[in-house]
Amino acid sequence: MKWFRQLGLVSGTLVLLLLTQASAQDSSSLERLVLAQAQAPAQPAAQAAPQSTSAPQDDSAKLRSDLKMAQDKLKDWPNLGRYRDANAQIQPPAAGENRVVFMGDSITDGWGHNDNRFFPGKPYINRGISGQTTPQMLIRFRPDVIALKPKVVVILAGTNDIAGNTGPSTLEAIEDNLTSMAELAKVNGIHVVLASLLPVCDYIKPQTARRPPEQIIALNDWMKDYATKNGLVYLDYYSAMLDDKKMFKQELTRDGLHPNDAGYQIMGPLAEKAIAAALRQNGSSNHKKAAKRESNRK
Repeated sequence: MKWFRQLGLVSGTLVLLLLTQASAQDSSSLERLVLAQAQAPAQPAAQAAPQSTSAPQDDSAKLRSDLKMAQDKLKDWPNLGRYRDANAQIQPPAAGENRVVFMGDSITDGWGHNDNRFFPGKPYINRGISGQTTPQMLIRFRPDVIALKPKVVVILAGTNDIAGNTGPSTLEAIEDNLTSMAELAKVNGIHVVLASLLPVCDYIKPQTARRPPEQIIALNDWMKDYATKNGLVYLDYYSAMLDDKKMFKQELTRDGLHPNDAGYQIMGPLAEKAIAAALRQNGSSNHKKAAKRESNRK
């Protein structure tokens, strides 16, 4: 079995190498080449290991599945297709409608999937996608936020960048992407709420190794400072979810990373308060514009 695990590792490495050249090769040829490798006779080894009749079939099935997933991601890396049809069904906001879009990763995506519904009765739109990083969200910011013409956008992003979901990243790169989303929103008349990252914990399963708490704290500190300097609203989920050990409260999380229903029940009112603050900014801005127009008429 050890020998076949090694074979699977070698075959998987070959898949990744071949996929880097996918843009220059025909996808059907690539599939034939990878499948041929998966089904090729084993090379002689220094020591023969006991063979299992099911292992090659299992490896081949896994390679087929991994190849399909990789091809799908290459075709739509930012997952623009996830909400394309849903966006097309959304009408322009009605007069006086305080539309809000929540842009984020799995913590946003999972909001409302269980018992805790996603702001029932509110004109709020969920545009979270599980596993996403800030560069992916930046690419889909126009179709999934700006085109929907909200008054406010709530951005919760960055924990997957720290974890390296789409490759190694730095705090500076995350900050640049958050800045770009905020600037795109502001130039399109959308008020911005920057939401802090949630804490993590290892009580249920290991989480802090991939998402070091000190990096989460550093990014949250930057967001709070950036929001203050640029007239944005900072939404502090982090402080409300901490225990006395500076970890995610065990009773508020299902796995040490994502909130459970009790966690979302705490997050909901905090989000509502931040949205209300952003809408007050909108009212203040409109008042200033009206006063300026009146002054110009005089």
